[in-house]
Amino acid sequence: MLYSFEDFSLDTARRELRRRGVLVPLQPQVFDLLEFLIRNRERVVSKDDMLAAVWNGRIVSESTLATRINSARGVIGDSGEEQRLIRTAHGKGIRFVGAVREKEETVRKLAAIFAADVEGYSRLMGQDEVGTLRRLTAHRTILDELIAAHRGRIFGSAGDSVVADFASAVDAVQCAVAVQDAIAKQNAGRPSGEQMRFRIGLHVGDVIMQGENLFGDGVNIAARLEALAEPGGICISGTVRDQVGTKLPIAFTDMGEQQVKNITQPIRAYRIGGASAVAVAALSLPLPEKPSIAVLPFQNLSGDPGQEYFADGMVEEITTALSHYPSLFVIARNSCFTYKGRACDVKQIGRELGVRYVLEGSVRKAGDRIRVAAQLVEAETGIHDWAERYDRDLTDIFALQDEITQAVTIAVTPAIAGAEQRRAMRRPESLDAWAAYQRGLWHFSKGTADDNALAQKFFRQAIDLDPSFAGSYTGLTYAHWRAAGVFGTESLAEAENLAGSLVRRAVALDANDAEARTCFGNHLMRRGDYAGALAEIKRALAMSPNLADAHGALGSVLTRSGHPREGRIALEKCIRLDPRNPNNNQQLLVITISYYLSREYDAAVEAAKRGIRAYPDHSNQYRWLAAALGQTGLIEEAKEVLAKAIAIAPAAFDMFVRRRVPWHRPEDHDHMLEGLRKAGWQG
Repeated sequence: MLYSFEDFSLDTARRELRRRGVLVPLQPQVFDLLEFLIRNRERVVSKDDMLAAVWNGRIVSESTLATRINSARGVIGDSGEEQRLIRTAHGKGIRFVGAVREKEETVRKLAAIFAADVEGYSRLMGQDEVGTLRRLTAHRTILDELIAAHRGRIFGSAGDSVVADFASAVDAVQCAVAVQDAIAKQNAGRPSGEQMRFRIGLHVGDVIMQGENLFGDGVNIAARLEALAEPGGICISGTVRDQVGTKLPIAFTDMGEQQVKNITQPIRAYRIGGASAVAVAALSLPLPEKPSIAVLPFQNLSGDPGQEYFADGMVEEITTALSHYPSLFVIARNSCFTYKGRACDVKQIGRELGVRYVLEGSVRKAGDRIRVAAQLVEAETGIHDWAERYDRDLTDIFALQDEITQAVTIAVTPAIAGAEQRRAMRRPESLDAWAAYQRGLWHFSKGTADDNALAQKFFRQAIDLDPSFAGSYTGLTYAHWRAAGVFGTESLAEAENLAGSLVRRAVALDANDAEARTCFGNHLMRRGDYAGALAEIKRALAMSPNLADAHGALGSVLTRSGHPREGRIALEKCIRLDPRNPNNNQQLLVITISYYLSREYDAAVEAAKRGIRAYPDHSNQYRWLAAALGQTGLIEEAKEVLAKAIAIAPAAFDMFVRRRVPWHRPEDHDHMLEGLRKAGWQG
């Protein structure tokens, strides 16, 4: 459902709030609260109503509830004083009073549909209604857990039938085989009259999304195939057969073309057989090309059942936050929570969920203090890539949840990136696209001219191996910029032309990739289009609020467009979000520039020296240090630094000083020249 009010739109299918088409970032609970208020806008909703709908009946404090209501008001431009859209009915609750337009959007997607029902269900109910319902409930628990574990989603359930969708035909087939195997074990030893046997049909096709439901021939064909399946068997369409191919060690029996009810064209059908269901269910899921992670339920070590909600809520928030990073493949919460309360080896979990990394942790409460421990484990090897402990006062539990979620998220993402690069460097032969990309990042992080050239080589190799992966294009873009701007090994015109085509290709491949959007914002800034750059970077931050590179790009645009103090705040946040990023040389450089343009020359000197200590081969810091020393009157030291700036990269010095690059405003360029002339430059 799409709800529109004023200049906002709330899309319940995509779980998005937009204002004039621009995505508005908000927390999942705030979205749920806003949707609940709009759905129930004909009445005043009480505190109990909100707790039941949004917090599943959990007890929360008045201050926490008020905070979430104020957040809901804030994201739609309302306030507690104005109450233009969300109005308080004192002593009763609150009500959404804005004029709302409703529209059922027709959204299509390709999905693998799983349809199952019980053979002879009416007969079983007639024989023993109570016993049949009890057995159905037990069997449904098995189905629900296995569907979630194989990344499926149930969207239809009536009586004995279950309909679910999967993103992958392989996942759907593995799930179907696992279900039939588990049901067979449940039936073992029961009299034949009490056995409950399911029939399953699978099809991949185009479906229409309306809210949580799916409709269309894709669903109908799966239901017709289910009717063709034998009791305890699986019937799949030719489309599913083609997509599975040889990925699974199972045999297919061709049933020929089948004419089914209400479907115009005959359907090619296959029966699954000839392999042990146990063998198929136990297969390891293939690893995605991206680094993949599962966030397991945190253990509650407190003995306080109330902390179970805190731990589960925090895991859900961490999962959501990590999913905002386009470079990660994040397993959905439902699949991860099938492991709650189970003692499982991380290697087994990695195989079953098809992930390379597992994040696990624990929560312990003692008095008014709470301790959260988290660790990131490589599932294949059991190596711990990162671990941290957080001790906090237990005050506002939701604010605490948000704080720890952010801390874990900004620590885990760089840890995964580092582990992926180390893994890629251990594989010098038979590079695939992802490994080539990671080797490119590793060489780029070294910050030398030779490594920059090698980074370009590996990024190009990654593009050749997989032209549809946006990250390789953005990596190559940054390497070209560094070649021209830092090392002077390429001309500025050549680098900008290549970078422009590369970054536009990256955005075209994935318009929702926040990293590509950030890179495009940098490209626009380098052309002097500050307004366009700012719009792109803000779009990236709306997609991924904790993306360090986007905060760095924001700081650079603000600094170069005449707002150096505001820019410095964004740059410092970038470094705070990713303090160990070996590419922070750019952030340190722009911090130096921001101090210089603010005429805080002593601070600029300190910032430049800090940057030089970290990156002694980068010429740009020397140039700004010479200018700042010139402005402070330390002429002898300024002359020495100026000589180093020219000697390290004479072509880059010529580009930035003798000519003006497009991303420097004329007045800022003149200001830099003023300092350099005081330092002894004769140009």
